[in-house]
Amino acid sequence: MEIEPGIEALIEELDTGDSARVTAAVERLAAHGENALPRVLEAVCADQSSQRLKVYGEVLSRIGPPAFDAVLTAASAGELDEWLRGRLLRFFDERCAGRYAALAVDPDRWLSNVGYAGLLRLRVDSEAGLRALVEKAARGGDFYGEPGKYLHTMWDSYAPRLRELCRDSASSRPVRRGALGLLIEGGGLDALDERDRMLVERLVRVKLPGGVRAVPDTQLSAWWLAVPGATYEGVFEALGLHDPRPVTVQTGVAAAMCEEVRSPSPKDPSRGISRAFVTPELDGWRLVFGQFRQLVGYDDWNDMIETVERVSAACGKAQLFFVDDAGGADIWFAAEDGRMVRQYAAEGGWDEEDDEDEDDDITGGVRDVCGDLSVDPDLVGVLDTVVRGHGWLAVTAPDMGHGQFPGLLPV
Repeated sequence: MEIEPGIEALIEELDTGDSARVTAAVERLAAHGENALPRVLEAVCADQSSQRLKVYGEVLSRIGPPAFDAVLTAASAGELDEWLRGRLLRFFDERCAGRYAALAVDPDRWLSNVGYAGLLRLRVDSEAGLRALVEKAARGGDFYGEPGKYLHTMWDSYAPRLRELCRDSASSRPVRRGALGLLIEGGGLDALDERDRMLVERLVRVKLPGGVRAVPDTQLSAWWLAVPGATYEGVFEALGLHDPRPVTVQTGVAAAMCEEVRSPSPKDPSRGISRAFVTPELDGWRLVFGQFRQLVGYDDWNDMIETVERVSAACGKAQLFFVDDAGGADIWFAAEDGRMVRQYAAEGGWDEEDDEDEDDDITGGVRDVCGDLSVDPDLVGVLDTVVRGHGWLAVTAPDMGHGQFPGLLPV
């Protein structure tokens, strides 16, 4: 393409370092519009310093949507690498909100994140942005990173419209399903009306049987408690758990793995709360998963001992397993009637084993002994596991309930 007269001289002006001349050159280049884009993109590829990118980004921003499209076209043609494409796409304003929304639903995850990052930066109440979120939820996408930040930033504006979409008979089923999922993702069950809460609870009841293979495995790192299935009810009071509700294994595991949420109380302005999952009975035992700091404490060794003894006092028996391959920790405890009877630790190059029964042949680390002591999570559902009952999801504070936890959980 032939370069219009004056464009080359203006490109040179951008490199003078004189702020007044640079500002004037930016305005005049932008006035050339699409005709300036080939030379501008060629020049920015030649020197990708932060200052130069800022100046050329200003030119692209002023040109607007045609420049946005030109950046994507140049990247598709191999003229821009992914890094430079991402940097240049940060400069555009509200005129490109629809284009950011289109990127947000792109199957390329990298481009999708660029789209959500643009929507988040602009904070524009965009119907296209809302639809991008709905489509992502309808496809079963996750909301980590930029998509989740964008949803929570726009929550007050989008929540009423999501409720309208859920009720709109003219909307397709995937759209209504996506809107419902977004309401739960952004505001938890409390964001739903009574009818939708009942639908979710009914779905959980239908899905309760089966799915035990979804219990966490012990790869890399894991911790859990094991208590007898016949006396497991005592674990709720022993761990300070409240409002237990029936859930599927997949739901319970996902909820228990979520980070704590802040819920200040008069006595503790910095209080955090989380959820714990008690599995169905598996070969006579129930396993407990949740946030370690919330359920056990911060003084790892002493708190682990105190916790397993307290739980065993309530349930008759209890075992606590902790394995962290990255940190080199391999620890387990077994207690009965409030008293420690076995413990093992291999951490930082030293081993310690306390065995009051010298004839007991249960020795070794967590993965070696958990199946002999109670249940091996890695083998649940792989072998013929005897399953009874269903799982329970409980919260770590008496005044919280389940509805305030944001995030969409699998069923």
